[in-house]
Amino acid sequence: MQMEKGLSSKAVTAIASVFLGCCSNVVFLELLVKDDPGSGNLITFSQFLFISLEGFIFTSKCGTVKPKIGIKDYFLLVTMFFIANVCNNYAFDFNIPMPLHMIFRAGSLIANMVMSIMILKKSYAFSKYLSVFMITMGIAICTVVSSKEIKSIQSKNAEQKVTTPWDDFFWWALGIALLTVALFVSARMGIYQEVLHKKYGKQPKEALYYTHLLPLPFFLTLAPNIWEHLKYAVASDPLSIVHFQVPKLIVYLIGNILSQYLCISSVFVLTSECSSLTVTLVITLRKFLSLIFSIIYFQNPFTIYHWTGTVLVFVGTMIFTEIFTKVADSLKPVQKDAKKVQ
Repeated sequence: MQMEKGLSSKAVTAIASVFLGCCSNVVFLELLVKDDPGSGNLITFSQFLFISLEGFIFTSKCGTVKPKIGIKDYFLLVTMFFIANVCNNYAFDFNIPMPLHMIFRAGSLIANMVMSIMILKKSYAFSKYLSVFMITMGIAICTVVSSKEIKSIQSKNAEQKVTTPWDDFFWWALGIALLTVALFVSARMGIYQEVLHKKYGKQPKEALYYTHLLPLPFFLTLAPNIWEHLKYAVASDPLSIVHFQVPKLIVYLIGNILSQYLCISSVFVLTSECSSLTVTLVITLRKFLSLIFSIIYFQNPFTIYHWTGTVLVFVGTMIFTEIFTKVADSLKPVQKDAKKVQ
């Protein structure tokens, strides 16, 4: 018995696409928020609109295929999905650096465990609590250290104002609050998805389509902000692309949208082609690689305390998903077979 059969060409392509799509998405995202920190709503709306159009054509076949899950059942899911995405992207406007944003979102296991205990009345093994403790400590260390490196918010579309250390801390704390809300809303959304899956069966493509389509009306409340940042993007310095002059922020935005779609669709293919162990390993390694690349390429401040927090977060994640145990168990039959051959 082998640990896993050779990966199919489709699985190999999906793994490569996950790394290419998800990692490049982080690059385009940081390029955007470095130049325009308040562009989160524009980015979110653009992603939702593109995935909705793609789903309308290929999933619902231009509206001819009826959803298997009722629209009413999608409403609560869509509301939570919208809130989580807006909070995550809006946090960039409140002194939250990219590395901290990525590490903080890695704390989804903590939120899921807390919500599962409270709502589903679940209990966990000691290793699960240990991993959650490690992740919590890792995020806490990075949060505290990052709070000492707060920089004043500078709006690109308004005159610079003199701020006090208390003002800076207030806005940073508000950004942390937004990330926390997004974390627990996402966890609650995951539990609600489990309920829908048990009731209707798994419909990942359909769910992806409707969770991006139905929230579009909500963006009407953000229309002035989206329009303002779209104008700023259109007025940005041009880049030469095949003899055409295109605003650089528009190029970054298109790159972000396409890479986000590639990332999401590739993860879907991967879950249908590989074991959960392989999927978990790929996603965990992708997150770590994105973090390292963000730190080195964009020269984000990263001290020994950040490294300590990062190691705690990712080792805790590995323990939680029982990767070490699964690998050891999978290798045992291989070792026995090897001894027989000898």
